[in-house]
Amino acid sequence: MKNIYSLFIITFLLVSCGGEKKNSVANVLESNSLETIRKKRGELVNEQQAINEQIKLLDEKIKAIDTTKHVPLITTFTAKTEKFEHVLELQGNVTTKNLLVITPEYNGILTHVYVKEGQKVTKGQVLAKIDDGGLSQQIAQLRIQSDLAKTTYERQKRLWEQNIGSEIQYLQAKSTYESQQEAVNQIQQQVAKTIVRAPFNGTIDDVITEQGSVVAAGQSQLMRIVNLDNMYIEVEVPEGYVSNVVKGKKVLVDLPVLGKTIETKIRQASDFINPANRTFKVEIEVPNKDKNIKPNLTARLKINDYTSENAVLIPQSVISENAEGEQYVYIVTDKNSESIGTAKRLIIETGRTQGDVIEVLKNLEKGVEVIKEGARSVKDGQSVEVINYKENENDN
Repeated sequence: MKNIYSLFIITFLLVSCGGEKKNSVANVLESNSLETIRKKRGELVNEQQAINEQIKLLDEKIKAIDTTKHVPLITTFTAKTEKFEHVLELQGNVTTKNLLVITPEYNGILTHVYVKEGQKVTKGQVLAKIDDGGLSQQIAQLRIQSDLAKTTYERQKRLWEQNIGSEIQYLQAKSTYESQQEAVNQIQQQVAKTIVRAPFNGTIDDVITEQGSVVAAGQSQLMRIVNLDNMYIEVEVPEGYVSNVVKGKKVLVDLPVLGKTIETKIRQASDFINPANRTFKVEIEVPNKDKNIKPNLTARLKINDYTSENAVLIPQSVISENAEGEQYVYIVTDKNSESIGTAKRLIIETGRTQGDVIEVLKNLEKGVEVIKEGARSVKDGQSVEVINYKENENDN
C-alpha cells in the first residue's frame, strides 16, 4: 500500500512538471500560435497584478509596525555662550624708526673710520672724520684776531665807563669783537661737520664707504646704523574699521620665519583717511627683548576689532537660506527617551564670522539643541532620531 501511494505521488509530479514545461514561455513561443501566445501573456499579467497587490499589503503592514522606517538619523550640538573675539587679518613688515644710513655734512676725504661692522655705539660717539681742508688753521688765526678784538673792546669799555673817549670808539670796538666771535663760531660749525657722530644708540650694521674715499655732503653713504629696541609694524587698514581699530586694541603678531607669535597692542592709529585707497595707517609695537626680530621681517597680524563676552557661536555649515534671503537652522524639540524628536526650522540673524564659526545675534538661545549632520536633508516638522548625541554635544 505504501509503495502504491509513493508511485501515485511520483506520477502526479511527473505529470505536473510535464504540464508546466509544456506551458512554458519557450514552448508557447515555439508554437508560433498567436492565440496561445496572447493567452499566456494574459496569464502572466494577472499573476503580476496579484503579486503587486500582495507586496502593497506587506508594505502597509511593515509601515504600521515599524514606526522608525522613515525617520532620518542626525547629530546635534547644544548652543552655548562663550567669549568671541573677532580679528582682522592683515600682513605687514617689521621696521624701526632707528634705522639710518649716515651721510656726511661736509665735502672732502674720509680720513678716519673709527668703527667696525657689528660694533655697538652710543649717541654722540665719533664714528668717522673728514679732512677739513685747512679750516682748523683758519680757526687758530681767527681766534688770535678775536682775542685782540676782545682786549680792545674791554679797554674801550672801561674808558667809556669812566667817561673817557667817545661813544663811537666804544661801539666800534664792541662791533669788531662781536664780528670776530661770529667768524670763529661759523668756522667751528663747519669743522664740526667734518666729524661724523652716532645719531642714536645702536649697532653699526654696515660700513659702506672705506677710509680714504672722497665723500660728498648729503650724497655719499658712509655707514648704516640700526637700533632693534624700538621695533614696530605699520599697516594700512580699510576705512570700514576706523571705529573699531583704535589705539590700545589687542594684536597677535605671527612671525613665520621665527616661528614666533607675540601679543601686543596698537600704539597709534592715524586720523587721516588716504583718499587714493580709502585706508588709514596703524602702528603696532613689537617688543624685541632678545633682539632676534630684524627689520623687514614679514609678519601676519590678527587685530581684535570686535569682542562679545557672551556670544552664541555655531558652525557656518549648518546655516541655510530661504528664497527671501533669511537665514535659518534646524533645531530639535520634544525629544523623547528614545532620542526621537521633531525638527523645527528657526529663522536667525547672524553677525561676524571667524574661521568656520559665525555669531548668532537673534532668536537662538543658550541650551537649544541644533541639528548638525543631516541639517540639509530634514524638513520642518519631520521626526528625527538623534544619534551619538553625547559625543557631538561638545563639537561646537
